[in-house]
Amino acid sequence: MDHEHNNKERSASLDLLLRFQRLLVSKLYPGDCPDLLGVGSLLKKYTALLCTHIGDILPVATSIASTSHRHFAEVSRVVDGDLTGILLPELVVSIVLLLSKNAGLMQEAGAIPLLAGLLEHLDRFNHLAPGKERDDNEDLAWPGIMGSFFTGQSSRNNEEVMLIRKADLENHNKDGGFWTVIDGKVYDIKDFQTQSLTGSSIL
Repeated sequence: MDHEHNNKERSASLDLLLRFQRLLVSKLYPGDCPDLLGVGSLLKKYTALLCTHIGDILPVATSIASTSHRHFAEVSRVVDGDLTGILLPELVVSIVLLLSKNAGLMQEAGAIPLLAGLLEHLDRFNHLAPGKERDDNEDLAWPGIMGSFFTGQSSRNNEEVMLIRKADLENHNKDGGFWTVIDGKVYDIKDFQTQSLTGSSIL
């Protein structure tokens, strides 16, 4: 019932944009569309316009939300019903799905760096959430794969590094991963673990 109620509250233009976004993704997903590059280019333009709009909205929303917890709650409700709360989450999930299907095409489409540009705005807004304990000492630098993926450069050339929290590291390791921290940097040693003669306890 909540889903039906939310659909009725959505504007016709927002609903049309959501349908267009889904159509773009559906054309790219099977990978057998005759004009993949054209659809990929259209996805890039669409993502650029969406990110520009959200990039304009989020700093203003953050400014208003920082006034009080009540303001944050009200701004969050508005943002949740806007492009940021409806189109963006589905677009991010769709692009991750498309990456698993055709990473080369998604690199050419260039939508990922556009979305990465929103991370700072989203993080600033999320840090205003009431009741969230923020401890900057738990942020750990991630020098490897993700940082170089967004920029297309090696981590040595990348001035900005991804940050992950201690809780993220612990959750990843609970799920079977093997990240470790050496000198404040996070390394994935899962592959090394299988080859190591020393065993997991020493690692």
